[in-house]
Amino acid sequence: MVALNSIEIDPPLLNSSCAWSSDLHQLTDLYESPYTGAITTRTATLHGFKEDTAVHTVAFAAETLTTLNSYGYSPHPLSDYLAWVEAILTAHPSVTKPIIISITASDVTTLQSMVDAIQELRGKLVDKIPGSSKIAIELNTSCPNIPSSPPSGYTFQSLTPLLRVLASAYVQDPTLTVGLKLPPYTYKGQFTEVIAGLTSLTISATAPNTVNKSPFAFLTCTNTLGNSLLFSDQTAPGAEESFAVPTALGGLAGQALHPLALGNVFTFKQMLSTEEAMGAGLGGIKVIGVGGVTSKAAAERMSKAGADAIGCATLLGKEGVHAFEILGKD
Repeated sequence: MVALNSIEIDPPLLNSSCAWSSDLHQLTDLYESPYTGAITTRTATLHGFKEDTAVHTVAFAAETLTTLNSYGYSPHPLSDYLAWVEAILTAHPSVTKPIIISITASDVTTLQSMVDAIQELRGKLVDKIPGSSKIAIELNTSCPNIPSSPPSGYTFQSLTPLLRVLASAYVQDPTLTVGLKLPPYTYKGQFTEVIAGLTSLTISATAPNTVNKSPFAFLTCTNTLGNSLLFSDQTAPGAEESFAVPTALGGLAGQALHPLALGNVFTFKQMLSTEEAMGAGLGGIKVIGVGGVTSKAAAERMSKAGADAIGCATLLGKEGVHAFEILGKD
């Protein structure tokens, strides 16, 4: 079991936001699996992303459990996810499993309206209870497949206005659990910028016997690696098309991403554990390790790298909900 502010993930295994957690049927199957300790919705925008099935797709490599996808965000608007979350939680009143609602927005006004809508649902479901909440928010900063909109997580300072919206919501309601989904980083300066950005939003202790605290409870790392290419003969031998996905370039996931994902998890856990980070209130931030968790051995490696909870998507895409039995069964 791992506690992320007011939610508990037990067992510490969940899906990451992905195309296989898009609709009510998929989310219900994930929620009812005894091997998931939480579930994550596909990343929603306020009004829904215009998805073209001829363009937005995924290809599985032929020889390894690696994928390349050209997906954007979910075609379903946030309002659909709020209705589905309410339906799932209402249908399972005795289940304590939380649902992480993954969202994204490019401006403060839109994000604020999305957070307000989620908080309204939490109020309706009497979810604002310390230690036993069932709804959390993940801000996705890292989709690599949006034309003319590179992942904002690579320019972390540009996220500050959006992060302030989330921090303010937490200050107003400390039972709100908030996290960030980050892109894969490749050099130290990128990690340092994230830590500096989080530190700048620390809530300073003002009362005796209190400590500094971050409004952010978790980091999900890592999302797919953009600008990646697979040829069609690497996925479907004999195919007439030149490239595995219609856009040629896409986001790389699965086994090919695993070493980089492990490095991101390890680096963040090390940096969050320094004396300076602890003093800034970052020591309580948990890391959800995602990237190439395609076997039980891979899950064990992610745990060894420092992940507090483990997420997967590629294996879910291949095996369905059975993926979590593969990863979690003794």
